[in-house]
Amino acid sequence: MSEASVVEGGAEDGAPVPDADENRRQVLYWRLLARLFDPEEQVSLESASVAVVEDIGLPVALLDPAASVDSVVQRHPDLADEFDGLMTPEPDTDGGRDRAAEVRRAALASKVLLNVFSTGSGTVTAEQLARWQSDAGWLERALGCRPGDLRGGRAGAGGGVSPTGTGVGTPAPDLSRLLPEIGPELGSIEAGLVQRMHLREVLADPALASRLTPSMSLIEQLLRDKNNLSGVALANAKALIRRYVDEVTEVLRTQVEKATVGELDRSVPPKRVFRNLDLDRTIWKNLTNWDPEEERLYVDRLYYRHTSRKTTPQRLIVVVDQSGSMVDSMVNCTILASIFAGLPKVDVHLIAYDTQALDLTPWAHDPFETLLRTKLGGGTDGTVAMALAQPKIAEPRNTVVVWISDFYEWRTDELFESMAAIHRSGAKFIPVGSVTSSGRGSVNPWFREKFKDLGTPVISGHIKKLVHELKTFLT
Repeated sequence: MSEASVVEGGAEDGAPVPDADENRRQVLYWRLLARLFDPEEQVSLESASVAVVEDIGLPVALLDPAASVDSVVQRHPDLADEFDGLMTPEPDTDGGRDRAAEVRRAALASKVLLNVFSTGSGTVTAEQLARWQSDAGWLERALGCRPGDLRGGRAGAGGGVSPTGTGVGTPAPDLSRLLPEIGPELGSIEAGLVQRMHLREVLADPALASRLTPSMSLIEQLLRDKNNLSGVALANAKALIRRYVDEVTEVLRTQVEKATVGELDRSVPPKRVFRNLDLDRTIWKNLTNWDPEEERLYVDRLYYRHTSRKTTPQRLIVVVDQSGSMVDSMVNCTILASIFAGLPKVDVHLIAYDTQALDLTPWAHDPFETLLRTKLGGGTDGTVAMALAQPKIAEPRNTVVVWISDFYEWRTDELFESMAAIHRSGAKFIPVGSVTSSGRGSVNPWFREKFKDLGTPVISGHIKKLVHELKTFLT
């Protein structure tokens, strides 16, 4: 049967007939799926994919799993712009589809997806981790985010899941609606790579340690293993922790500065400096001194803007569960506490607990020193932390207690009753279930319902929510 008769027969039956571009695109996606589930090459798919890539004028290096996206872009700089926003939806201007462009997008998308989601097995080197982090950054760019945003939970994506396919009639993948799910998965993959590293040996070699890029997964491993490190390895570990703390601090400080602030305090005279000069009001108030003959305005009084804000001394008590399930929260909230400790008239106290409680208040201003004193892991008994927190509530009306935990506790009734007592005393009690970088976390449903009935629902999700709550109360 001739090709023409096949096409005609398909058309008579009403079945869609894939064109050449559609076939090319499917070849690329079938190869992607095959390589994701089986590292062994499928010869027919590989040779067909090479032919497709060459036919559309792209470099064959896109099909080399050993080549990073960075290396491909370095050799072919014009491709960098194509990766940006590659997997975000494009406006449909005329209702048609550019099938040739979709084949090109499929080749580029397959490259970045395969590099990120196919991580192999066995020991991971510092170079391999750095390469994966770079490729993950390219995936984030392809999804319309900045490198690090998804792994750091800073993408402003929302919405539900919109599954995409690779069959006939479907466009190139739009994964932008899956950002809430992709972020935690990237974090999980990175954590797995870090666990497969011989981290102590890498840290002992300054050259290898310098190639590590600090991330939440890496910091977690360093904090867990810090007591087993010494000498050069310990110094390199501390340097990585310090770098990460400084980076996150800068991000959170910006969020705090942008949050709501207190009202202007007009009882305090404005500071008489040039930057506070209210020029419009000064001219308006002195218009009676205008000399029309000389065409000159004589100013006998200057007016200044009020800049002082109404603030009252506030006490912030942060209680953080440092058990194994709350590592992200421990790091983020330790840094956040240090930022609020730097605000005027805010008295910050910091308590960490698992089955024992530790008062970290003397180091609350320095998140680096605080984290070095934490001991991650173990069980959870919030009553020991409550014993330290309650005596610190001297003036309930001027006190906010932030309790960060998944609330999987041993003595649930006893702990909740003491929390309810804090709320009834007039203090602001804020239960926080998750302030993680990924936004993924679970909260004991018993506590969640109890807090809801109490009128203090659990804050969960991005740390911006907690920043807003605290800034509104404290300023």
